[in-house]
Amino acid sequence: MFRVLILLGFTMIFMHLHATGDISKYINMKYSWISYGTIFLLWFLTIAELVFYMTGSDEKEQGHDHNCDCGCGHSHESPNKWKRRAWYPLYFLPVLTVFFFPVATLDSNIVEAKGFHFPIYDKKDPYSSHQFLQPDTSSFYGEDAYDKMIHKDLKKFSKGKTINLEDEEFLNAMETIYRYPGEFTGKQIKFKGFMYHTKELKDNQYFLFRFGIIHCIADSGVFGMLVQFPDDVSFKNDDWVTVTGEVSTMYYQPFKKTIPIVKVTKVKREEKPDDPYVYRNNQ
Repeated sequence: MFRVLILLGFTMIFMHLHATGDISKYINMKYSWISYGTIFLLWFLTIAELVFYMTGSDEKEQGHDHNCDCGCGHSHESPNKWKRRAWYPLYFLPVLTVFFFPVATLDSNIVEAKGFHFPIYDKKDPYSSHQFLQPDTSSFYGEDAYDKMIHKDLKKFSKGKTINLEDEEFLNAMETIYRYPGEFTGKQIKFKGFMYHTKELKDNQYFLFRFGIIHCIADSGVFGMLVQFPDDVSFKNDDWVTVTGEVSTMYYQPFKKTIPIVKVTKVKREEKPDDPYVYRNNQ
């Protein structure tokens, strides 16, 4: 019966995440069909396990659970069965966590904890897929497919003199701007994010970030640009704002790299959005 409850619990986890919309905090929603398929699969396994339990098939496979007629007066239940059951309560922890604890969203504390760097300068963990500042999805595609996609985005975002970034375009545009900063120099840009300040920055400089999900939370990263105000300003980390300004470039010594920046002409404070994440759109 424990296995029936465990399977039912995991089924309810996925149904709850979809019903509340919190599933978008774990995966890029273009892959939602996978989690929907998981719901149907878990329902099938739950019903199958319930049938096995009701018909006693599990007991027949695992051994007797009752006193035998040999007169020995003890149970012939397999000792390994109790060892397996001892782990069952651990399977309920994810269920309790999802239903009784709020979903924690990523913020500037994650940036500080992981350190702020370009992935190219951090080769300590060859399996790490987290990225910072500059989106780079080239490893997820073949060379020809990626070139075709990035040039399509370049054609889209470089048209006109103003770039007004909506959430669904954020990652695509940021990756394109970092790939071809010269194509965007002098253009006006408007985008929203949360402020992040480090000791290496001047008082009038901040990074304006969004946490982005390429496929799922495992490959999430923090992306955005350095923004520079005309005068010294005072913002706290995680303050949400929308900035408007002109795209330029500068050599940033901590990264030993020329990066795009935004020279801000207008700023507006914002409330934290219900969904603070942005997602990679391949279309």
